[in-house]
Amino acid sequence: MPSKNPKRKTLIKRIFVNLFMVFSVIVLVTFVTFFMLGFRFDSNNGNLEQNAFLQFSSTPSGATVSIDGIVSGAKTSSKSSVQAGKHTVVMWRDGYQTWQKSVTVKPGTLTWLNYTLLVPKKLTVEPIANYKTMQSSLASPKGNFILVQPQPNIPSYKLIDISSDNVSTKDIVIPASIYSEPVASGVTHTFNIEKWDNGERYAIIKHTYGEKTELIVLDTQDVNQTKNVTKSFNLAIDKAVFSSDGGNSLYVLAAGDIHKLDLNGGTSSKPLVTSVTDFDFYIDSKVITYVGKGKIGTDERVVGLFREGDSRPAVLRTVKGSPDVPLRIATTHYFNENYVAISEGKKVDILSGSYPNTTSDNANSMKAISSFDSLSDVQQLSFSPKGQYVFVQSGASFSSYDLEYQKLSSSTISSAAEVPPLQWLDEYHVWSDSGGILSVLEFDGANAHTINPVLTGQAVTLTNNGRFLYSVNKSATGYQLQRVRMILP
Repeated sequence: MPSKNPKRKTLIKRIFVNLFMVFSVIVLVTFVTFFMLGFRFDSNNGNLEQNAFLQFSSTPSGATVSIDGIVSGAKTSSKSSVQAGKHTVVMWRDGYQTWQKSVTVKPGTLTWLNYTLLVPKKLTVEPIANYKTMQSSLASPKGNFILVQPQPNIPSYKLIDISSDNVSTKDIVIPASIYSEPVASGVTHTFNIEKWDNGERYAIIKHTYGEKTELIVLDTQDVNQTKNVTKSFNLAIDKAVFSSDGGNSLYVLAAGDIHKLDLNGGTSSKPLVTSVTDFDFYIDSKVITYVGKGKIGTDERVVGLFREGDSRPAVLRTVKGSPDVPLRIATTHYFNENYVAISEGKKVDILSGSYPNTTSDNANSMKAISSFDSLSDVQQLSFSPKGQYVFVQSGASFSSYDLEYQKLSSSTISSAAEVPPLQWLDEYHVWSDSGGILSVLEFDGANAHTINPVLTGQAVTLTNNGRFLYSVNKSATGYQLQRVRMILP
């Protein structure tokens, strides 16, 4: 006899199956979501706890990773889940020195250890070019070129192309018609390389003749397009920086005023900021920061900024007191946020927010997010190339503040000699040539490495492929451009 209501039983069965499938999907999605968020069951205490993640990368890649002495199955680049707390991470690869760092992580966070620079155990110095004399040398911003000036009194240069393993050299001589008094009797000439543009084509050359100085923009690709800025604008320029990736416009400081110069058009702007003692320009955000004098007849000093298109500068802070107390300012744009660092003596303040609107003179649009003290008066204040770190140096001591993790680290350069301003090698590493020894270390002072002897004050750069580290040093016959291989063949 057929059962009653077969359609109803089929419907109930389908509903039950569908509910079971929905429930299974919800459970699976919940499990995957919790797993992706780092939640793990701790069998020791029977609790569900949220872990943290570590992301590893190294140059070169393929390094073995261990966490708290336990070797990870995957080599760099890789990722691992760990319990919240402090962990010791070690990375190594055959032929390279071991890298090690202790990190403290919070539940549910991702910590990037993607800046590991593995340094070869054996560093062999390879001479690239020899010179009888050496006046100045400077590497371009992206590590593709080095401009070398062998003699101080002759504007003759060697443009070294290091963009590939096979180095090439181009000779450049600034025509005598471009600089002043080339054949004047009794006049001593000195030329010095000051700065590259971000496009790696132009360089600012400072020419001193007698008691006078002038600035020349050298076109390394077409020397005939080289321009004497001082002559063209009849300005006594104290400082100049490129205002674009090309070499056709500059911001200059002349007689306490900041002007923008159009080299092609031969025009100068009206003073953009007045009573200035020093300034810098941040090309990515198109912002000028400056230190200047306050009200006339007072001991006031100010720090402020000026953006392209502003009607006037915005003062961020007014300081009273001894002019011997160093006052500095720097800015950056990092992850869609504007940051400004201001140092007064030992104290460093970090601000974040919108740049002040000069039409309303709203100087309170940036708020302090952190403050700390250096060991002594700040001598150098900057941001790392991509803006993640605030970098402060006072002699051999330095500190870095990580904007992303809101962490302050401090360290010291070990050197019996005076420590010049540290320079950025890349976003995460700085270099020092103190005492004629090139050393490379991380932003927080960890994993310091001695590379090779160098001539202090000359070019140091890592090629854009990370394969070679170039520097300048004395040789048996004079001086040499040299390199060491950082990535083994």
